[in-house]
Amino acid sequence: MKKYAKWIAAASLLCFGVVATGCGGDAKSDKKIVIEYWHINSENFGLTTVKENIARFEKENPNIKVEEKYYNGYMPLMQGVQAALASGKPPAVAQIGYNYLSYAADNIPHTTIDEIVAIHPEDKEFLKTNYSSNILELGQYNGKQQGMPYSISNPVLYYNPEIFKQAGLDPNRGPKTWDEVEAFAKQIKEKANVYGISIQEPPDSWAQEAMMFSNGAKVLVENGGKFSTDVNSPEAIESMSRYATMVKNQTALHTGYEEGFQAFVSGKVAMHIGSIARQSAIGKNAKFKAGAESFPTYGSKKRVVPAGGNNLFVFAKDTEQQKAAWKFIKFLQSPESLTAWTKGTGYLPPRKGVAEDPKGLAPMIKENVMMQAAVNQLAGVRPWLSFPGKNGLQIEQVLLDAREAMLSGKQSAQEAWTQAAEKINKLLQ
Repeated sequence: MKKYAKWIAAASLLCFGVVATGCGGDAKSDKKIVIEYWHINSENFGLTTVKENIARFEKENPNIKVEEKYYNGYMPLMQGVQAALASGKPPAVAQIGYNYLSYAADNIPHTTIDEIVAIHPEDKEFLKTNYSSNILELGQYNGKQQGMPYSISNPVLYYNPEIFKQAGLDPNRGPKTWDEVEAFAKQIKEKANVYGISIQEPPDSWAQEAMMFSNGAKVLVENGGKFSTDVNSPEAIESMSRYATMVKNQTALHTGYEEGFQAFVSGKVAMHIGSIARQSAIGKNAKFKAGAESFPTYGSKKRVVPAGGNNLFVFAKDTEQQKAAWKFIKFLQSPESLTAWTKGTGYLPPRKGVAEDPKGLAPMIKENVMMQAAVNQLAGVRPWLSFPGKNGLQIEQVLLDAREAMLSGKQSAQEAWTQAAEKINKLLQ
């Protein structure tokens, strides 16, 4: 956590310290600094707000031009960053998923917040004043502040009240447990003749981790400094078996990330487990007023879900680009920009006071049942797993392969995740 705080603090002061000479562009110079911003926000996932925030930033900073670039998921983005660094043309700023924090810190050259703070220590107060320690931890690794926590989400269960009513279910109440999810999905399939549920399937295992965590699995286990996985534990297998069984019985829909979202908003599936960051898109695209519940539990077991979202990392190597990058990050972290970001997506703001502002987000969060579903489970949020070592990307791919093998029917949940555990343990060694 400290590592992240230091980076932000340093960057903040860096901008303040160079304002006389032009942070992100000298007022006495006509030269425009161009920086690239890489992100995972599609048309239905915040792209409009990305463009609006960039336009406001460029208006306030005419000597800086921000070129945004979209990637379909954190893994493709990470691979893009590695390729860009190899060619000597990295983005100035990029969204790095919390699950890739340790991988990026260990394997990808970047400017940490700690490094900037070492030059501008006065910026420490910015972090201490505006961010809580548990939020800063999302960007900390190996005792250093690597990136700036930006987007924060958790998984919720959205549902279609109209389909619920057709199926004879209470349209004002979604399922609270996985037993109810299975029962509701079965009844919906039988009486409304649509799929009961879809669970988001982007190129990451975030939703599956939430299922495993809430059933008592740890997924990544540390013992004496050595790591292993328990995706083959009884708890993990049980949660995945439920999922696979629903897909086999056609009460759950197995499909791609955007396809699952579209199936829900178009009324082809009654429930959808996905990021709260999609609540705005659901509100805009669905022909019905969606309801939402917090992530389902396994009976009396405590709900444990990973914090989704990303850190903003600085990969710029040029000094002037680094200054401009930090100024852009500070702009994205302003109360005004974060308010727009939450309204445009559903991400929870990382900065203190933004969610509680009566003139900003407070009224929206209080009235929005979907946002309430996410806020109500914040106590059970834990960091998204970030596998250590040089094989982080390979491990994530192993998890994706196991999910596909299980849901496509090529292997049972037991077979798929037992083999996955063997592969992951070898990669962790």
